[in-house]
Amino acid sequence: MSDLTRRPGSGVSRAARERRAYQLVLLGGGASVVALVTFVLAIVGVLGFGIPVLALVVALVCLAMLRRMVGRR
Repeated sequence: MSDLTRRPGSGVSRAARERRAYQLVLLGGGASVVALVTFVLAIVGVLGFGIPVLALVVALVCLAMLRRMVGRR
């Protein structure tokens, strides 16, 4: 981030981008915890494997969106 000047085509404020990145981190972290806990419960036999897979997909989508947001432009 050597250049902090506003880009001509960027319509979203810096604060809005920071807020969205923070929300993606929270959602992805929560989905990861849910995936881990429900995966352990699925191994034990309490739950099926549908919820852990769905939570893992949500976590991976959040990770991809976050990497795209904070990556080099």
